[in-house]
Amino acid sequence: MSDSLLSLNGLMEPLRGFVAVGRHMSVTAAAAELCLTQSAVSRQVQALESRLGVRLLRRGHRSIGFTAEGERLFRSADLALRQLQETLAAVAPAPEQRPVTVSASIGVTGLWLLPRMGRFQQRHPGIDLRVAAGNRLVDLRAENVDLAIRYCARADAPPGAEHLFGEQLVPVARPAAGVRRWRSAADVEGQVLLEYDDDRRPWLQWRAWFEARGWKVRPKAMLRFNQYDQVVHAAAAGQGVALGRMPLLELWFEERRLRALDAPRPPSGTDHAYWLIRAQSSPRAHVRAVAEWLVEEAGIGRKESRR
Repeated sequence: MSDSLLSLNGLMEPLRGFVAVGRHMSVTAAAAELCLTQSAVSRQVQALESRLGVRLLRRGHRSIGFTAEGERLFRSADLALRQLQETLAAVAPAPEQRPVTVSASIGVTGLWLLPRMGRFQQRHPGIDLRVAAGNRLVDLRAENVDLAIRYCARADAPPGAEHLFGEQLVPVARPAAGVRRWRSAADVEGQVLLEYDDDRRPWLQWRAWFEARGWKVRPKAMLRFNQYDQVVHAAAAGQGVALGRMPLLELWFEERRLRALDAPRPPSGTDHAYWLIRAQSSPRAHVRAVAEWLVEEAGIGRKESRR
């Protein structure tokens, strides 16, 4: 192996791209983490493979896997980059060491918050953010949580809660599935429906959606999931039609991973919405910056939904 091949000169950026893809096993997620386009990340990995003269990834139709050489390189490079980041952080500590902790449900975290993290890092590179995902209602002050995104009815929102966006429900499917519109119950015949299996929130289930339109349907089959993000991933994989929560899926529509079906809107919606809750009325500067960013992102989402 030549000295030029062993040199790190010109390899750091391709290595970062390869490691990001390996951590997520997704070019899309790696691109969001690095604030790059998917094509730019793909070019980085290809440049690294060309430089090394070996294939590092096995690329399937909708999957990515390591080759033996790729797995070996990933283990070493991932560890090395993490150690380098920790050392740099220790050498040049930020003025505010404590990260800002944001609590949100598993669905909101995976579908709405994480896809926007690239934009946050680009806007606030000096702020450390900790995301606490879980469906348990936490005590913000007792558990050192700075901010929380909560889903509840307006009457249940705590004092000081700031409205982020409301709930809008519409059938969604993978564009390649060929399903474009539901204008009557007959259009649902033969379709596989994807259900969020949570009896505590019946308004998020198909039965309530059909009853609001006076439809009696007989779907081909029903697949049920106990986490809402699983429902969305199944729809994006072409496994059926899901009841999409529009505010959470803006980027999925933008990336054409999902399509909203042309379907009649209900006579009235739910009063449930998403709220931003602050643990302190006068938080430190970094918490204020994160709160302002969340409100700004929600505002962008509201404009996209109206459009």
